[in-house]
Amino acid sequence: MSRPQILSVSLSPITRDARVLRQVEVLARHGEVTTVGYGEPPPHASHHLRVEDGLDSLPRTPLGVAKLAARRLESAELDAPGIRRALKLLEGRRFDLVVANDARALPLAHDVADGAPVWGDMHEWAAEEFSHVRTWRLLVAPLMDHLCRVYLPRSSAVTTVCEPLAERYAERYGIARPSIVRNAGPWRDLAPTQVEEGRLRLVHSGGAIPGRNLEMLVAATQELPHITLDLYLVRAGDGGRYLRELETLAARSGRVTIHDPVAPGDLPATLNRYDVGAFCMPPININAEYALPNKFFDFVQARLAHAVGPAPEMARLVRQHDLGVVADDFDLASFVRALSTLDADAVRAGKQASHDHARELSSEQDEAVASAVVTSLLAAGG
Repeated sequence: MSRPQILSVSLSPITRDARVLRQVEVLARHGEVTTVGYGEPPPHASHHLRVEDGLDSLPRTPLGVAKLAARRLESAELDAPGIRRALKLLEGRRFDLVVANDARALPLAHDVADGAPVWGDMHEWAAEEFSHVRTWRLLVAPLMDHLCRVYLPRSSAVTTVCEPLAERYAERYGIARPSIVRNAGPWRDLAPTQVEEGRLRLVHSGGAIPGRNLEMLVAATQELPHITLDLYLVRAGDGGRYLRELETLAARSGRVTIHDPVAPGDLPATLNRYDVGAFCMPPININAEYALPNKFFDFVQARLAHAVGPAPEMARLVRQHDLGVVADDFDLASFVRALSTLDADAVRAGKQASHDHARELSSEQDEAVASAVVTSLLAAGG
């Protein structure tokens, strides 16, 4: 008997997208997986249809921008060059289940599903993904809202990353409350490393994206002479401009080091030699406000203490599990005050708390949720 054919649509470089990598691994337990997106084939995919890197996943061609400006949103749904290329690659293929990662993938997923169930995995709040960027807010946000309004009610299942966003999706788009699939990574068999008296090794990993307040982490390091900061950064879609700004700031300090990015699967082991995972992104939009990103869970698996801003979801888990410190605000002075409370004993306690809670803060429960979604949809579709 042939295995179910499952399509995962992700208009991202999939091998750098930890959430999609975990998703594909779960899908592969249930069927033969085809992925369509940018970059190299991901592990666990039987087939990968590669969209060329230069093809935009949004309709930012002159005609596409004109449609967005005129609010001809239905006409713009499949207009992005990357989406048109994906449609061409998928011609003649049939699937038993289609997964759309993020709102921009929804129209493509529904177009190729041909009656098969569609699972919409809304990683964050789609309508405000880059709302701090004026052109995105004016032109793209209405399209994202339109895609959610049209296609989420037609989707057989919807998931997102945390409870506040699940409630918002249900209220805004009139759908059943989405299931929660967090950004947690797999459990790692690691142990806390030793803490040196009088020295604090901060670390941060992720995208070098403006708005994430990484320059404040550099400045905080300069305020406290016993602290070093290591940054493992992926160049963002700004052509590396923000990364270069951070490199300039780091060059002025003898205690800040910027490293090349590390593959998602290798991050916990790489981070394990540090003391404290640091992240303090201000609430520039709803996704930043309710951020509970991959890096938070990577810090747990790396057995690090945490130093975070007062974003409610991260702050809740840090306090609930005694993982470290939560700053009173997102500014430099507040973060420096929080770091100043981290003596060696406090860091050891935070690292041990990460160790104690690593299993429950791993992806095991999230994989169970995702697997239940797949099982249910394949049974309904069959």
